[in-house]
Amino acid sequence: MRLCAGESLGWLVLSLTLTVLHLNAVSATCEISIVDGKRLYNYSLASPTPKYPHGVRSEDGYYKVAANGTVLWFQLCDAMIFNHDPPMCIDCRDCGGPSHCGMGCSALMVNKLGGYPVCTTIGRMSSMLIDLLDEKNPHMGVVVKLSTVGLKVNCSLAVSVFCDSSGLQEPKVLEKVGTCDFATQLRHPSGCAQIISVRGKGLGWFGTLVVIILCLFGGYLLAGTVYRFFYLGIRGIDVIPNLEFWASIPHRVQSSFMSLLRRFRGPSEGYRNSYSPVNF
Repeated sequence: MRLCAGESLGWLVLSLTLTVLHLNAVSATCEISIVDGKRLYNYSLASPTPKYPHGVRSEDGYYKVAANGTVLWFQLCDAMIFNHDPPMCIDCRDCGGPSHCGMGCSALMVNKLGGYPVCTTIGRMSSMLIDLLDEKNPHMGVVVKLSTVGLKVNCSLAVSVFCDSSGLQEPKVLEKVGTCDFATQLRHPSGCAQIISVRGKGLGWFGTLVVIILCLFGGYLLAGTVYRFFYLGIRGIDVIPNLEFWASIPHRVQSSFMSLLRRFRGPSEGYRNSYSPVNF
């Protein structure tokens, strides 16, 4: 079946739109902001850098680490992609199936059972959580947690991403911390936060009160103007409600200020009240 030029352009626009939405979703999922005192720590793991255009994501499409006969593949902030060396294991139906094994999840483990390699999905991007490695030292890095709920057992993977501006150090150690719970770590520049100095602490109660009063006043003027213009048929500057009162405010303020000034300065030199003595 052939597609005309209009249909081809439509499919191209749709594909580009879905790609942009996917990238935006990935970026939003892999971000975390923490306020500590007067500093704001912004972590954006998927944001590109000049040296690492994919952010913390592996350029190979996956990270691989092994220990004690267990092999684990994972990817951060995205699903895994295998252009070479795909996992060869049984029971991969919930992570891409036999033809695309490993490409339907974010973390896959392989163990040998009865002499055969058996797959176990231990993490999906939809379950990904990001937290600080150390709340007392927010600049140290973050920990990315992946998990999955299985029929027999729940599994998880915790990847500690340490801040290291010198470059990437791929994971080398795999630790088993539970029945189907694992932990590993890597070092990456994307694990370093962008630190922003927070000088102020917001408007405060007085600033908030002033904003509320101004909003109410603006709403009053707008509603009164609309009513007088459309329902009373008033035109020109007289459409402003209580115009005489607003016009008299400057004079009232000036009179109050002069009265207050005279009270503090006392009567002037040429001023005499009715009780002042008079010399004949």
